[in-house]
Order: sequence, then C-alpha cells, then structure tokens
Amino acid sequence: MKDAFHVPQVSRGQAYAMLSGAALMMTIGMGLRQNLGLFQAPASRDLGIAISDFALAISVQQVAWGVSQPFAGVLADKYGTRWVSLVGSLIYIVGLILTATATSTLPIVIGAGVMIGVALACTTSGITANIAARVVAPTRRTLAFGLVSAAGSVGTMVTAPIAAYTLNHDGWRAGLWVFVIIAIAMLPAAFVGSGADRLPNGRMADRDLTLGNALGEAGRHSGYVVMSIAFFVCGLQLVFLTTHLPTYLAQCGMDPSYSAIALMLIGGFNILSSWVFGWLGDRYPKRLLLGAIYLVRSAALAAFFSYPPTPLTVVVFAAVMGSLWLGVIPLVNGLVVQIFGLRFLSTLTGIAFLSHQAGSFLGAWGGGYLFDLMGSYDLAWKIGVLVGLAAGTMQLLMNDKPTARIAAQTATA
Repeated sequence: MKDAFHVPQVSRGQAYAMLSGAALMMTIGMGLRQNLGLFQAPASRDLGIAISDFALAISVQQVAWGVSQPFAGVLADKYGTRWVSLVGSLIYIVGLILTATATSTLPIVIGAGVMIGVALACTTSGITANIAARVVAPTRRTLAFGLVSAAGSVGTMVTAPIAAYTLNHDGWRAGLWVFVIIAIAMLPAAFVGSGADRLPNGRMADRDLTLGNALGEAGRHSGYVVMSIAFFVCGLQLVFLTTHLPTYLAQCGMDPSYSAIALMLIGGFNILSSWVFGWLGDRYPKRLLLGAIYLVRSAALAAFFSYPPTPLTVVVFAAVMGSLWLGVIPLVNGLVVQIFGLRFLSTLTGIAFLSHQAGSFLGAWGGGYLFDLMGSYDLAWKIGVLVGLAAGTMQLLMNDKPTARIAAQTATA
C-alpha cells in the first residue's frame, strides 16, 4: 500500500500533501461554480433581468472554460502547474467580486462567465489530474483521479447549505461575498498541490514527443474522437441540471430549500461514486463504465421529469444523479493515459473537455432559451435524454486500444 500512492521521488507525507492541495483547490473551484444556479432566480429578480440573461453568463462560463482548458493544459504540461493554478485562483476571486457587485447583466457575464470560466480551466480537473498522475503509482492513477474528482463534490455539498442560508437571510450579494472569502483558500492549496511539478510527467521514451505529434495521434484515434463527442452530451446534461433545476422546482411550487438539498445530495453521493468509478476504472474497461453512466443518467432524467416532482422524488433523483455525476472524470483521464500516455495528459483531456463545455453552453443557455420561449423545460429535458442515450451507445463501442507508441513501450517494459 505504501508504494501504491506515491512515487519514489517524494515521501508519503509529501505525496499526500500535494494530493490534498490539488483536492482542496478542486473542492472550492467546483463547489462554488456548481452552486451559482442557486443565485439565478433572486439575482434576476433583483436586477430586473431575464432568467436567460443569467443563464447566458453560466453558458459563457462553460465556453470560456472549454476554450481556455487546452491552453491551460499546454502550459501545465510544458511549464508546470504552479503559475497556471495560482493565476487561475486569483482570476476566480476577481470574477466572484465582479459578480457580487453587479448592477446589470454585463458584469455577471464577465465575472461569473468569462473570468470564472478561465479560472476553472486553471484550477480543476485538467490541472489536478496532472498533479495526481505524477504523485501516484501507475497502477492506481485512475483511483487517484477519482479521489481528486470527488473533492469537487465535497465542495458542492458544503457550499450548497452555506449559499442557501445566506440567500434566505442576507440576500444573493451576501452569499457571493461569502463565496469570495472561501475562494481565497484556493491560493495556498494551489501552491502546495503544484509542488508535484518537480516530479516527471512522462517516460524517458516520450522526451522527444512534440505537441504536434501528440495532437496528430489524438486526431487519428477514432476512440478519442468518440469519447470527445460523448463528453459533449455529458456537459449538456449536467450543466442543464445545475443551472435550471432550482428554477424548475420553483416553477413546480417546491420550497426553495429543496434546490439546495438536491445540489447537496448530488455532491454527497458523488464523493463516493467518484472514488468507486476511479477504483473500478483500474480494474474494468473504462469505456464500458462511461457508457453505462451516460445511459443510466439519461434514464434517470426521463423518469424524473416525466412526472411532477415531490420531496421524495427530488431526493431520490439527486442521489441517483450524484452517483453518476463526476465519475466520468477519472474514467476520461484514465482513458487518455491508457491510450496516449502521461506526457500530454492535460492537453489532450483539455481538448476533449472543450467538447464537454460546448455541450455545457447548450445545456445552460439552451435550457434558459427554451424556458423563456415555451414557459417550461419539457422540450429541453427530452432533448437531453435522447442525445444521452446516443452518446452512451457510442461510448460502449469506442476503440480504447493504446497507440502504437504506447503499445511498444508496454511491450518493452
């Protein structure tokens, strides 16, 4: 066990410190972002803007996150994660301040949209996976990805009741200022976690591998292309829920507290599921696990939205979705390492994540647009279910064989 969780270049304590720093950074970054939907209705009412205007900011966030993720990945792979994560943390804090002081749509779009989107690319899974992959032994990497991914759910679970309390007692601006205070802790977490930069990020045989060659391998690998397309649907479904579930429940006459309860349960159940899927990913085909997640998640969406929500169905739905939420991250990261190796992990997962964020944009903005147009989310959730079933089937059938380069390295190892 001792050798399973750290590499010889660092002590066990140092390895856990780096993983903890990366996990805390992920906890705060993802936790605050996934609870921004709670501010949508009160901020829109107070500022006199449409639901779709606030949803546009969340949509822009997804695009900014996706577009900047490959560039953040390239910088992390080439120069290390320290300055990428520290600068990203600062941008996150400024973005929250801009949102908390907004008096119109534009500052929200810039702060919660552009700035937090760029910051997420520098502080969440693409960067934390880089840290985790260097610190742990190869046989436990997918599990490590799952443990760090689970940290994002801890943040969702912890910050949801904090946001709900401040919203009910002090208003949405006070809630965002509390988020600012929490986000400051990302700075020391980034500094500690990025200590992994002194560890190698690939085999000696990969030292001459160029970015261009790595991108060429990825473009020619049909499985990577399929995985990236399926990742689009993942983003569409999840961000539709985090952005619009509070508004949907309010429209159905549910007490606002159930929105926070749902997000808290999603976070809580995902802590376990991220670990479980990381553990399973080291033992069973990752493509099959990914496909199963997409199919079951789509079935859960159909079952929940087909009937009026009740307290019981909200709780059950949130638990099911939490069990299928960020478990995709360790599996996608693990597939990239399995197929292409470690050298350009952040870059290649960043490119795949761009597809995810394109889906996220459509899930956030498209859901708001259809709601404003039709007065309900009926068409939006039906589209999400159909594309989810298609994505799950594609994922089950993807080619997950390593490239010739990785296969040759494995044969000579």
